[in-house]
Amino acid sequence: MLKKMGPERNFEFRKRLNEVHIPRRVNKTLKAGPDETEITGDWRIVVPADASDFVYRAAQDLQDYFARSMELALLLKKDDAARSPARSIVYRPASAAAPRKARSYRLTVTPDRVEIDASDERGVAQGGYYLEDLMNLRSAPFLKREVLTRSPVFSPRMTHSGWAIDQFPDAHLNAIAHAGMDAILLFIESGTDQTRSGYVDTEDLALRAAGYGIDLYFYPLLPCEKHPSDPGAEEYYEQLYGSLIRKCPHAGGIVFVGESCSFPTRDPHTCGRAWWEPVKDPDDRRPLNGFYPSEDYPEWLEMVKKVTRKYNPGLDIVFWSYNWGWAPDEARLALIRRLPPDITLEATFEMFEPVRHPAGEIGADSDLSIPVADYSTVLAGPGHYFRTEAEEAHRLGLKLYAMSNTGGDTWDIGVIGYEPIPYRWKMRVDALLEAHREWNLTGLMESHHYGWVPSFVSELIKEAYWTGGMDFEFHIRAIAERDFGPGMSEALNAWRLWSDAFAFYTPASADQYGPFRVGPSYPLVFPGETAEPPLPFTRFGGRIVNFTYPVPDPGETRKQLLSLRRMEILMEEGCRCMRRLPEELPRPEEAGRIAALGEFILCTVRTAIHTKEWHLACLELREKPAETLAALEKIGRAELENAHSAIPFAEIDSRIGFEPRSNYMGDREHIEWKLTHLQNTLESVIPQYKHSLQSNKEK
Repeated sequence: MLKKMGPERNFEFRKRLNEVHIPRRVNKTLKAGPDETEITGDWRIVVPADASDFVYRAAQDLQDYFARSMELALLLKKDDAARSPARSIVYRPASAAAPRKARSYRLTVTPDRVEIDASDERGVAQGGYYLEDLMNLRSAPFLKREVLTRSPVFSPRMTHSGWAIDQFPDAHLNAIAHAGMDAILLFIESGTDQTRSGYVDTEDLALRAAGYGIDLYFYPLLPCEKHPSDPGAEEYYEQLYGSLIRKCPHAGGIVFVGESCSFPTRDPHTCGRAWWEPVKDPDDRRPLNGFYPSEDYPEWLEMVKKVTRKYNPGLDIVFWSYNWGWAPDEARLALIRRLPPDITLEATFEMFEPVRHPAGEIGADSDLSIPVADYSTVLAGPGHYFRTEAEEAHRLGLKLYAMSNTGGDTWDIGVIGYEPIPYRWKMRVDALLEAHREWNLTGLMESHHYGWVPSFVSELIKEAYWTGGMDFEFHIRAIAERDFGPGMSEALNAWRLWSDAFAFYTPASADQYGPFRVGPSYPLVFPGETAEPPLPFTRFGGRIVNFTYPVPDPGETRKQLLSLRRMEILMEEGCRCMRRLPEELPRPEEAGRIAALGEFILCTVRTAIHTKEWHLACLELREKPAETLAALEKIGRAELENAHSAIPFAEIDSRIGFEPRSNYMGDREHIEWKLTHLQNTLESVIPQYKHSLQSNKEK
């Protein structure tokens, strides 16, 4: 199957992102069941005579869906919904028949009528998108006759752009809305409109996003140089943050995280230095400003409220505790108790919690424990850090959000669009829903700057985040049947094996900022060498990758190696399932991209294994030079083969190898750079080292 798929050029995946309604999804051989209503070409879509532009555009979206995906031309008409004829799909925003919660709707399907009664305009749009979901799943314009009442569990559901960092074409906004998300995140690097992709008209973006039922949340990267009690502080913060909302009063919220808004705190637990400032005292081991729950953050937040909410009284001010989840409970909770009651607390769901494997599980002589360094699916969550802050926020009545990564990606592997591990995602989603019930978790940040792309995983997660949704097992089987047809069982088995494999992922900092960040393009560096890959498209690139792999504890690294070998076995078994797929599939290109993604992840796991083996061997170079050099040559040759095998998988789907903030770091060009570097190490550097050893012996 994969051999038939030609290579994509870099960035070609954006064509798919721009195509919200996939053409010709209809299977014309199917027949409607006795309990189903068939939408035919003589149906019409009816909106109120006084429908707003928003509602009319939402109805036009459904009309476009029928034309492109179901190959039906439906009339769209403004009329009194009560007088609309039979064979109508009727939009009723602000309907008394709908639930009261924002974005909710009631869907009624009868033999000759489909009615969407919604609590508001955004709800009626979501009702139309759900009709698309149902027909996509059925591969036909057939709808089960029933009455469904649906409400979103979480709002906001925030995401960064998966198209490019801080770039949101209308088509991508539309796709985000179809996925059930209702907020986008925009980095601000300087002033009021300079983002990581350059100038953005923020008010225009806020209004364009609102046209799809999406709010704009700012994520400022604007370090503060004044304490809120300093002379002139109010004027300073007015210019820093107030001007941002003054220029864009339609923004929905603003997210603050310690490392990005570090201010000169006076808390004696910190060293008094921001991360960008020069070291004052190398012996001072206290945390940097922004990396500790400083006691004067409440004063800082009061200043932020003052200068921003005068332009938008309803602005959602989100205070994210990401940078000090490691700190003692007493310090973190003491800060939460003093936070202003009208701001939102956000905590990361799984970080800082150790993942543990008993010795027998991985074949080690002692247990393995690795704290989760950064966002990962290896633990479902919640971790102790999140749990303690959620409990305190709930007790105090603070609004609570989570960094959940349920857009489908994490820092497990930095250059893929999503992780095809649905059963692992279900564990995360179930834990988040339980947190909603127990601590009133209401909002989610679903991606960091790796963004979001549509996938079968995002279909499953969207459905889980609405009340009245279908059962997960029914849903995943329906997706597998739709996309894989006769290969449905193989696909389900692969997804299960891949999900199980990620339980053995190693979320150590060395891995997440090393081979797992860029995949098979990660270099194997011989002692004394350096390796800096070409980064022609990005000004950020290698700053989030450590090309000097650290081995602080060889014993722990060896146990991590055992865990990764277990991960490799399960990933390989899943890939074998995909390799057994029949040639004829309902959606061969989509199935092929999923299979290629699994193969690329397998190659990445092998690169991580070879990286650990390589650097463990390097530790013995002085003591056992001959044996070590032979081992390095063997490891290097295995990695040459592995990295070379990854290239076609990266080319089948041009989203593989890409990360929105860094652009391409794991594509053909970067993998070939790594191959050239490694070939030189094996054919020149190591032979020269051998020669120097021999020369020294002869002397």
